[in-house]
Formats: sequence, structure tokens, C-alpha cells
Amino acid sequence: MAISSDELVELALGMSGMQRLPADSCINVPGTGMRKVLFGIDIGTAELLLARQLGCDGVIAHHPAGGSSIRHFPEVLTRQIEFMIDHGVPQDVARATAQPLISGAIMRAHSANADHVPSAARLLGLPLMNMHLPLDELGRQIMVSTIQEHITQLSHAPTVQDAIDTLMTLPELANADTRIMVPVGAVDNPLGKLAIVHGAGTNGGARVATTYFEHGIETVLYIHCAGEEVARLREAGRGNLIVTGHIASDLIGINRYVAQIESRGVEVVRMSGL
Repeated sequence: MAISSDELVELALGMSGMQRLPADSCINVPGTGMRKVLFGIDIGTAELLLARQLGCDGVIAHHPAGGSSIRHFPEVLTRQIEFMIDHGVPQDVARATAQPLISGAIMRAHSANADHVPSAARLLGLPLMNMHLPLDELGRQIMVSTIQEHITQLSHAPTVQDAIDTLMTLPELANADTRIMVPVGAVDNPLGKLAIVHGAGTNGGARVATTYFEHGIETVLYIHCAGEEVARLREAGRGNLIVTGHIASDLIGINRYVAQIESRGVEVVRMSGL
């Protein structure tokens, strides 16, 4: 069996429930008839050469590897606004909260060499694509449904630890090298209302988490958060922050996507976090 880059896109969109390819995902070099693909969370020129040496006829990255997925990445950060509004934050507040995050991403994209890796793929004649937000959205949906299913069955008001215990039923988190952290708040605090902020380009840092806390959300879940952002939240002294681990959390969606690719008879060579 073989697969094309267009079919890989349709598969990811179908699994995540998305209607179109988001700005942080793209086909850099299209391909058809791919029977053996290399898949890694981060892909650079060295990984392309390795793929060629291993006899792969296509490469899939999770994180943007260049091209439009780097140039237009800031567009997907508007999902931070959508998530905040969905959790009861007024639209004007949500937009003002996310604007510095989006503006910073625009400036970084403006200075990036977006053709570095794609140019190598073209010279090698090797199909290259990346699939970011659809797989993160798939992972977010699984996190949400897993927590909702278990929390509603508790005979007591759920705590932060209850949410962690539930997340640990996911093999990607249970078997991870990293461990789920609660760098802000405490595991024995009431969970309260929970916002799972994954599948929005990146985490929202202290600014976004604080806005959630100020609008009735007691606990925010990020898959990663910089130390200085955690320090700012600790100084504010409110809310709970659960950090589940970047690579392990990314794998929740990625693993299910890979399984579907393999079910079509395509060999997947895993590396770079998979």
C-alpha cells in the first residue's frame, strides 16, 4: 500500500474534525506513492539525509519544518482567543490578553529562514510535510474526554490530583520520561473549572493563565510553560497550573495518527520523540 501527502492531510483533518489545513501545518514538498515514511516531532536537514539513507520515500514532521507553516504560524494563536471565550472570558478581554503573544510570534516569523529545511528536501527530491495543530487538537479532545469521563464518576468534589490520576490512564503520559507537574497551586486543591489549553499553537504563558483565573477558571492545563512564566504566576498566588509535558502530550494525538497511517499498509520509521 502507498499514500500521498494529500491523503495524509485528509486523514489528519478527518481525525481531528477540522475542515481545512491550519496555518501551522503544510505540505512543503508534495509526494505520492509513499510506502515508507520517516516521522519525527522535529525534522531538520540531517533527518532528511537519514530518511534517504534508510530508504524512506517521504518525511513527516510534527512541528513546523519551514515554508508557510512557519511564515503563517501566528495565525493559529487566535485559537487562544477562541478557547478563552469558550470558557467565559469576554471577547475584548480575550483579544487583549492574546495580542502580545500573537505580536511576538509575528515578529519571530518575520525573521525566520522558512526555506532552510524545505530547500534541502527539494534538492533531495524527498516529499516533506508537517502536521501540527490537527494532531494537537486530536490530543486535546482525548484529554478533555478522558478527564470528563472519569471526573463525573467521582463521589467527591474532584481535586487537582484526581485530574492527574485520570490523565495518567493515557499511556503516553503514564510511560513518559517527564512527569506531570503542578508548579502553581497544589495537588490537593479543588480542581474547580478546568481549561485544557492545548492545540492553540503554544501555551499562553502567565498572561493567558491569569486571565482564566480572573474569570472563574480555577485550573489551567498547559503541556509546557517557561520557568519565568511559572514564576510570574507563583507571585500572583492564584489558581492551579497543571503541566503535562511537551513531547508526551504531543504523542497523544501523534500516536493515533501514526496507527492510522500504518493501518493503510504504510511503514512508519519513528524518531525524534516518537
